Amino acid sequence: MAKIDDVARLAGVSKGTVSNVFSQKRRTSKSVTEKVLRVSRELNYVPNHIARSLVTKKTMAIGLTIPHGNFFFSVFHNQFINGVVLEASIYGYRVLLDMIPIEEVKTPSLASYPIDGAIVLGPMEQDERINLLHQNQVPFVTVGQIINDGLHEATTVNNDNNRIILDICDYLTGFGHRNLMFLNAGKHMTVSIERTKAFAQAMQKHQIELQPHMVHYKPDIHSDEYMTYGYDETVRMLGERKEKVTAIIADDDRTAFSVLNAINELGLSVPEDISLFVICGDLSMMHQVTPSLTGMDLQPSELGSQSVKQLMHKLGVLEGGYPNHVTVSSKIIERSSCSPVFGGNESVSK
Repeated sequence: MAKIDDVARLAGVSKGTVSNVFSQKRRTSKSVTEKVLRVSRELNYVPNHIARSLVTKKTMAIGLTIPHGNFFFSVFHNQFINGVVLEASIYGYRVLLDMIPIEEVKTPSLASYPIDGAIVLGPMEQDERINLLHQNQVPFVTVGQIINDGLHEATTVNNDNNRIILDICDYLTGFGHRNLMFLNAGKHMTVSIERTKAFAQAMQKHQIELQPHMVHYKPDIHSDEYMTYGYDETVRMLGERKEKVTAIIADDDRTAFSVLNAINELGLSVPEDISLFVICGDLSMMHQVTPSLTGMDLQPSELGSQSVKQLMHKLGVLEGGYPNHVTVSSKIIERSSCSPVFGGNESVSK
């Protein structure tokens, strides 16, 4: 089996240069890189990450832990993961995707993985993943606010969820909407807690009475009701309770699509009877449905990239000052699913 010495000798470079080409820690010229890669292919040389780990005391791998259920990742998740993997590769790091469900994290195994650090997506209140990483002194970054006792100063990357909800409510009230139904994320997710507070602030700002029955929370990620959340709540509120709703704010595109199905079955239409706004959606798909869906661009790839940069700083790979909390901007992408309130709309089955 070829060794790094063989590649270096045949390519006419040092072992350090060969190492740099594969780790990408230091920039090498295009011609040198191509020569090293060509020789490596000829010799069937593969870098030995285990041997390098024994020398550097680093695994050159980071963990990415993501809540999941019995369904494929959304496009948001795929774009986020893509941002993590691409950014990590710049620093010569591989990414270990951890799929252990949050409620099943009962042992320190998460923190004993062969990783140098971890990125935690979708933190919950008193998230056990975070507690285990902290207790085992594994450097980590969360994508979302942390609500764990004693960990208020932990490193985070996030969208400005308060600003997002205020912007959405300003947008909808600007169309004359005052009867807003909010289909939020799971009740114990920290993003959901941030949004709920912001929604209450928005209602107060626009002098609209906050009605608790207009705010709903996504069921447990492993429940049978998770995928039908938007449909179930829309039918219950508009069809069974006959509540006056002129606009619905949906947590994600899955929820929004099921809301659309329910609205159609009730004999209503978007946006003529009800406006529909999506917080976290697939920007490549939302314009392909009828009507096209207005929503937020949360920049998931940038969230992934920034989380890696923060982790690299904690690991000492990136030098210099770096903020402990990074906020990724977002903006409204306006399409066809929101419009001014039509006179006499009671939002009940025709």
